[in-house]
Amino acid sequence: MTVLARLAEFPLIAILRGVQPQEAATIGTALVEAGFRIIEVPLNSPEPMKSIEILARRFPDVLIGAGTVLDPADADRVKAAGGELVLMPHSDPAVIARAKALGMSCVPGVTTPTEAFAALKAGADALKMFPAEMLPPPVVKAWRAVIPASTVLMPVGGVTPERLKPYWQAGARGFGLGSALYAPGMAADDVARNAQAFLAPVAELKAA
Repeated sequence: MTVLARLAEFPLIAILRGVQPQEAATIGTALVEAGFRIIEVPLNSPEPMKSIEILARRFPDVLIGAGTVLDPADADRVKAAGGELVLMPHSDPAVIARAKALGMSCVPGVTTPTEAFAALKAGADALKMFPAEMLPPPVVKAWRAVIPASTVLMPVGGVTPERLKPYWQAGARGFGLGSALYAPGMAADDVARNAQAFLAPVAELKAA
């Protein structure tokens, strides 16, 4: 179960920053029922390893991972909790190397082509273009001219339903969704409604 395979099925990653373990299963159910195949719990959330463990046990066919992974040792803890994906706001080759050594998918954050090529050389599976507010579709298009065609570019930060198509047309093939999908304390029904708002735009992407 790799990040590339799951993004090919459904190109959105749900970022549950601030999720509590006791709500992880109900929030996760709302997302999985909407079609999400990847769920990320940032490590600066309350008891993130417990939430990752709950999600991994509840949804064995969904790729569960951790975000805001800053230390190589955290990759071991994520793996022990059942996570199979490491996402980062930065590009630390030591974190990438440890994740790959554990057989996990790894998506580091990059903001420049220099960082992008270094991350790929270190073994990154895909590239998180972060923050996307600084990297609009014209930047994605410019990167696409030089980054290997097989590399998945994934804008993260401020992504809304109406922003999917311009990014996709520029060459993005995945997206990370944070506050437009989930905020701490949000009810599962509200998360489900937010998720539904992305479904029609996603269905249109391959025709874009």
